[in-house]
Amino acid sequence: MRTLFYVVTALAVLGLAFWAYRENYQTQQVLKETRSLQRQIGDAQVRLSVLRAEWAYLNRPDRLRDLAELNFNRLGLLPLRPDQFGRVDEVGYPAQELEFSNGVDVSSSAAEDGEERP
Repeated sequence: MRTLFYVVTALAVLGLAFWAYRENYQTQQVLKETRSLQRQIGDAQVRLSVLRAEWAYLNRPDRLRDLAELNFNRLGLLPLRPDQFGRVDEVGYPAQELEFSNGVDVSSSAAEDGEERP
């Protein structure tokens, strides 16, 4: 009986060692993937900051004004003036009443029969 106990214990130790070995390598693989994803996120953030800087550079008011003047014959763009803008409270919205057509009466069959609902 003692020999069986020793064999079972030895097999359990070997099984746990194999499991720990596999878990260790799976953990290392996941850590590598995490580092790779973090590196990709960092690269994407750098690209995004460069794109934002380029967008700000390309949308400079003086550059856009010069482009509008160069392409005036084709586009007919005029420079913006302060008097072209209005305030929101100056906008007149039409007053409309809501009208429902083809309405549907909703009722349950229990309510029609006079029964109470739980």
